[in-house]
Amino acid sequence: MTYSLELKDLRKSFGKTEIIRGTNLQVKAGERVAIIGPNGAGKSTLFNLISGRFEPTSGQVLLNGQRIDGKKPFEINRLGLSRSFQITNIFPKLSVFENLRCGVLWSLGYKYTFFRFLADLDDANQRADELMAMIKLDKKRDVLATNLTYAEQRALEIGITIAGGANVILLDEPTAGMSRSETSRFINLIKEVTVGKTLLTVEHDMGVVFGLADKIAVVVYGEIIAYDTPEAVRADQRVQEAYLGSSVADAQAGGH
Repeated sequence: MTYSLELKDLRKSFGKTEIIRGTNLQVKAGERVAIIGPNGAGKSTLFNLISGRFEPTSGQVLLNGQRIDGKKPFEINRLGLSRSFQITNIFPKLSVFENLRCGVLWSLGYKYTFFRFLADLDDANQRADELMAMIKLDKKRDVLATNLTYAEQRALEIGITIAGGANVILLDEPTAGMSRSETSRFINLIKEVTVGKTLLTVEHDMGVVFGLADKIAVVVYGEIIAYDTPEAVRADQRVQEAYLGSSVADAQAGGH
């Protein structure tokens, strides 16, 4: 079987310190996978290895069966993988529409020299309008990104992330800093805009994890100690001891 994303004995060391220790992961097309673990477990390093910001010390990263380890981030993006970051990454002095159009133009391969003809790029403009509707910011079309609420800025970043039509999406703590009501709406938004896509997310909010993920990968000290459905992970004694503990009880009590 060819997986949408596959990690094979992936390792990463900084100096003599091994951060990622022989990680294996297989994600099928269309699955939503949450990566959880304590602070310092290696979750963000794993994302950086997958997206090309870091090069593995050894092992392989495969996207739809093709090796991408060692490739540059923009090359990986062009092959169909896109990611967001913990810190909101938008153009604050551009409008919502202009932000989305920048993402679309990059994905379509337009060079900066063509940007003077933006009004004539019907395909890019139409796609940007479609994205605005998807992320429910069409009423904020001409509002500068800096004037959006925090939740709206995160939604805009999601729009930019999916602008190129990538089939594998990585979201790094997408609901961090949101209120409970904002988080609930944002989970629904993520589900809507990633239909048919493969999703990996790093998330600390266990309510979000159990409400969003088809599978959960638990990372502890650079190793995946469990990878299964939310129900199986919730019941796994190793996970309880290593990480979840009261977080599971809190999530269950909250109805997630």
